[in-house]
Amino acid sequence: MNLKSQKPRIGIRPVIDARRGYLNVRGSLEEQTMNMASSAKKLFEENLRYSNGESVKVVISPTTVECVVADRCIGGVKEAAMAAEKFSVNNVCAVVSVTPCWCYGAETIDMDPLMPKAIWGFNGTERPGAVYLASALAGHNQKGLPAFGIYGRDVQDMGDRSIPEDVREKLLRFGRAAVAVGQMRGKSYLSIGSVSMGIAGSIPDPAFFQEYLGMRSEYVDASEIERRVRLGIYDPEEFRRAMAWTEKYCKKNEGRDYNPEHLVYSREEKDAIWEYVVKMTLIFRDLMTGNPKLAGMGFEEEAMGHNAIAGGFQGQRQWTDYKPDGDFSEAILNTSFDWNGIREAFTFATENDTLNGVSMLLMHLLTNRAQLFADVRTFWSPESVERVTGRKLEGRAADGIIHLINSGSCCLDATGRQSENGQPVMKPFWEITEAEAEACLGATTWYPASREYMRGGGYSSCFLTQGDMPVTMCRLNLIKGQGPVLQIAEGWAVNVDREIFETINRRTDKTWPTTWFAPRLTGKGAFRDVYSVMNSWGANHGAISYGHIGADLVTLASMLRIPVCMHNLDETGLFRPSAWAAFGMDPEGADYRACENYGPIYR
Repeated sequence: MNLKSQKPRIGIRPVIDARRGYLNVRGSLEEQTMNMASSAKKLFEENLRYSNGESVKVVISPTTVECVVADRCIGGVKEAAMAAEKFSVNNVCAVVSVTPCWCYGAETIDMDPLMPKAIWGFNGTERPGAVYLASALAGHNQKGLPAFGIYGRDVQDMGDRSIPEDVREKLLRFGRAAVAVGQMRGKSYLSIGSVSMGIAGSIPDPAFFQEYLGMRSEYVDASEIERRVRLGIYDPEEFRRAMAWTEKYCKKNEGRDYNPEHLVYSREEKDAIWEYVVKMTLIFRDLMTGNPKLAGMGFEEEAMGHNAIAGGFQGQRQWTDYKPDGDFSEAILNTSFDWNGIREAFTFATENDTLNGVSMLLMHLLTNRAQLFADVRTFWSPESVERVTGRKLEGRAADGIIHLINSGSCCLDATGRQSENGQPVMKPFWEITEAEAEACLGATTWYPASREYMRGGGYSSCFLTQGDMPVTMCRLNLIKGQGPVLQIAEGWAVNVDREIFETINRRTDKTWPTTWFAPRLTGKGAFRDVYSVMNSWGANHGAISYGHIGADLVTLASMLRIPVCMHNLDETGLFRPSAWAAFGMDPEGADYRACENYGPIYR
């Protein structure tokens, strides 16, 4: 089977009043109902993409998510079963039911417990689409099948084929989240090595991956890297190409070696490390996704890979005490370009922090953009900044900043050297130009790793993120007795006075990449001030995505039955299944109770 051809699709269910007879109620509604289905299909296909940017087969122009429309309207249980059968052979991962009229609720709903569901009931006066919507949602809720309800604010005329903006927003939010769920299902998370330095997030929880995400947990000992290096289990032609690219764009930007003189490697040793870390990059990728070139070299088993949609490398300390660190490999994999050109960024966690890797994965699948991996390192109050630097924070940074910094595994997209309308952005890879990729590379210095941390050496990327960019930081945490919870903080990657940066940078490791994060404050709870955001963060790492995507994350989390424990979003924009309203009037408490009641999808 060609796995690439089996992309998860959205199924559209046109639902109709089944009555025929003298008045032929069904016949009078067929056209309008199918028009709604066609409009929804067109909306998804024109606005959603898979993470790899592939276009669908059913349209001429490049689009993204494959939609399957039922062959006929669904008026009762037989037609509902026929639609379900069609969807089952077309790899449908979510369904949207659409109707302009009253229909028979429990007879026409989708009954697949693994399928995220939404219902769009037309707000019109000629036929009671809202009445069906309410009836069908009640049926879903009675049966324990959570569904998202979509109902436009303004009344439309019967012949109106447009999709109102509020309906459009909810349909697309549902679609983005549903396709993310579909793309994870059946894939793997690959751990290379084991637990890094006692970091709890590095401990893969197979039950979490299986029950909440529908994914496998795969494991490979770090010794496999050395075996493949020694035996030449990588594509030699690609290695030569990769080295030429690295020489041109990375090695020429090698920074000063700040190690004590007795710990400085010779030029010959540094050249050998460059070659080794490039080989590590090839091997990490091959372990995740496989490489057919290896089969032709006699390594049929190694050619298969682990069907991984995300992965991570332990590195510290056993590996890095002896061998070059993974910073170069992790940075390049997480970036939207390499020696093979501009391509989809991988999701790859440093220190094998699986929970931060999952956080990156959720946002990658929602946005189709590269993701930052960073330590949530230091809160700098305005007072501390002024005391240390003699200068004041201004603009979005005026209330204080959080220093996001790691050992150099951050994606190069985070330099902020891609642009749109003259503003720095991080683009989906298919929008990135060659000039922008080269600008990101040009803004990155590769410093020899601090052997205080990495005894085996290596190279760390170093840059300062160019703001102001809207960003969202999130983190998935596992809580004993509770299960997974999600933290969300929208804010900005901000510009800070260069002299402030230089002074602060000298106080930490000046060879690592920096992003200054200013969260949006609400004056309440964890977002009372910037200090509270830092103080409330649940782990040492965070995943950061371009754009304010917190509302999409909330919708996705509810599909996965993961409650959100912290966010700074306007509650009016939150979109969860209708059943959540039955668990109390406080939205966040209801979220917890609903997730506990329904439990993980794949349990």
